[in-house]
Amino acid sequence: MDRKHNDKMRQENSSFRESVRRIVEHQYFQPFVIGLILFNGLIIITETYITGNQFLITLDKIIVWIFVLELVLKIIGLGSRTYFSDKWNIFDFSIVVGSLVFYATPFVSVMRLIRVLRLIRMIPAIPALRKIIDSLLKSVPALMGILGLSILIFSIYAIIGTTFFSDVLPAEFFGSFHSSLFTLLQVVTFESWASQVARPIMHEVPWAWVYFVSFIIIGALVILNLVVAVILSYLGQDDDNVREEQMNQLFRENQELKKDIQEIKQILLEKK
Repeated sequence: MDRKHNDKMRQENSSFRESVRRIVEHQYFQPFVIGLILFNGLIIITETYITGNQFLITLDKIIVWIFVLELVLKIIGLGSRTYFSDKWNIFDFSIVVGSLVFYATPFVSVMRLIRVLRLIRMIPAIPALRKIIDSLLKSVPALMGILGLSILIFSIYAIIGTTFFSDVLPAEFFGSFHSSLFTLLQVVTFESWASQVARPIMHEVPWAWVYFVSFIIIGALVILNLVVAVILSYLGQDDDNVREEQMNQLFRENQELKKDIQEIKQILLEKK
């Protein structure tokens, strides 16, 4: 009797989980979540203009509990092991749990930060955004070499700038190593570098144009294009892997088909 009861309970749980799974995997479930995140973003933006509005605060609380319900449905439908095997699901879980934990906190700035971080849930919700972030994370080891090269080049040019231009401009530009680094960052982003930095120095030190032109070519053009090239290579890597897997699958199916044809031919020959 107990065994039958346990089997019945197991079947009911399996049926319930399958029903929840169908809800989670429904074609309108994810768009609904994305719409809810966007709506939550509008509420947060509105609160920057209307602070302390009770209606907006209530709406925000309702959305948090809807997010909690979404997580519960996903954990039940997919199973806890499957759900937490995806790092983006762990990220979602952390954001939602953080929203609950810090909602009643006296630290208002922390609560606002957690609420803003809820908008980042758009990344795992939209596959295209998730693909870009995954590619960026995969490219980090390759970018470390470019970062090291950038630090070396910036350091060399900062030392040269501090040595030769510290008396030409105010100390805030090339008066010390760290101020020179910040000035070079301004130059490499093309932020008023010609009128504010380069031309005043070139007026006093004519050969300074070599310094700035060479730094822009190396720092802004070469290194920036290296970073873009590395990221783009990782963005296309997933597509290449998918195509390679598809080709391998076609090759395996072709080999199996050839084997089946060969067996059929062998059977026909034996019958003769």
